[in-house]
Amino acid sequence: MSESSRSSLTPSPGLKNDSLPSSPCAPHTAKRKRSTEGDRKTAPVKLAKRKKSKKTKPDEDEDLDLKQGLNLAIGRFDSRLEADYVAQRTKRFSSDLSSVELEDRHIPETAFRNTSEWKMLRTLQNMPDFLDRYSTRIEGGKSLSTASKKPGSPHTLVITSAGLRAADITRALRTFQTKEAVVAKLFAKHIKLNDAVEYVKKTRIGIGVGTPSRIIDLLDAGALMSSKLERVVIDSSHIDQKKRGIFDMRETQRPLMLLLNRPELKTRYGGSCGNLEVLMY
Repeated sequence: MSESSRSSLTPSPGLKNDSLPSSPCAPHTAKRKRSTEGDRKTAPVKLAKRKKSKKTKPDEDEDLDLKQGLNLAIGRFDSRLEADYVAQRTKRFSSDLSSVELEDRHIPETAFRNTSEWKMLRTLQNMPDFLDRYSTRIEGGKSLSTASKKPGSPHTLVITSAGLRAADITRALRTFQTKEAVVAKLFAKHIKLNDAVEYVKKTRIGIGVGTPSRIIDLLDAGALMSSKLERVVIDSSHIDQKKRGIFDMRETQRPLMLLLNRPELKTRYGGSCGNLEVLMY
């Protein structure tokens, strides 16, 4: 080997060994150690922040009375909060809609009757008193115990989430039933649509109780009329064993919004005479 070759392989006296370029496969021990130590320091901080945020998060169930089967928050809503609540639920179950389409399905604040001053629990037993308190008394003695002479033309519709619940409400409201004004069951469970259509067409109905889908079917069939309708009562405080109300399930929320947005109803919300109101019970 020549002298010049040996000198090229020998490090210069001023260059330290640790300054030589390392092999690309050599482990970066110091860097990895520093990274590991940093992870150990930051991990407890992240965990602490996560735990802290969990503790400070409000309890979503604090307004749910499972014993009574009630969402107590509903009773505290005024008209503006009711409109906001309905809009939020619509957005939740209609993520495929544009902002313009959501706006078209918005139920205005003027549609809702403010019932926040009602301090009694919104239980099944108290529903007759609630309806009596918020029914519009027309001069001449018209009350919840009356009905139009035209069959299938109720003054009140109570909308609930399931057939069994509708049956319970129907029984609770029988206090308003007379020979000339029936409190009618308008729900799908064990009742075929054709049978329901025939029943509604020949019955003077004061109050109709049903699920949103069946109410829509009866309106579409021309059996149920909305011309005499004064109020739509939504059984919104009631929750099932899974803590769900009528606005918390896609299968009930979406048909309910289709019902409330029907042109023959929506054009009458907030009119000069207030001739059609939405009440959230």
